[in-house]
Amino acid sequence: MPSVYLISDTHFGHNNICKFTYNNGSKLRPWNNADEMDEALIEKWNAVVKPKDKVYHLGDVAIPRRGLQILYRLNGDKVLIKGNHDIYKLDDYTKHFRDIRAYHVMDRMILSHIPIHAESKGRFKANIHGHLHGLRVHVNNQIDPFYFCVAAENIGFAPVLFEQVRETIDKERVM
Repeated sequence: MPSVYLISDTHFGHNNICKFTYNNGSKLRPWNNADEMDEALIEKWNAVVKPKDKVYHLGDVAIPRRGLQILYRLNGDKVLIKGNHDIYKLDDYTKHFRDIRAYHVMDRMILSHIPIHAESKGRFKANIHGHLHGLRVHVNNQIDPFYFCVAAENIGFAPVLFEQVRETIDKERVM
């Protein structure tokens, strides 16, 4: 049976993301340029995702448009949850993704690019999202276990199993 994976914020082709830093000055991504980053991300992706596995990409796939060509090299049946940087024409994405959505709900967990508003939390068990890169949503200086960020930086730069994320969410909610 195919596995289900999650990832967001790959930013294929985006040279500038290799220059971004955290507040402490450390690099967001360990590569010097987009070519190095893209090749590493492709290798990491295909090491875990098999051709028939499903991958929900929670947005910000590629900047610039030419970065979308990398998707031809990636394993899996891909579904896009559009992000704020997924700004190209629909045709540019439909070549690579079986479906394109604003959000998706699985097992009472909402998949989105940007974290959902706190007032909507009661409708779902959790929010799996992207957009925050190496960060997590905090409330009163503590991680809010309702939110789980699958941006590439948070998950070792490779798609992560949905089951693994669900287990982590369940553990964090108990603590």
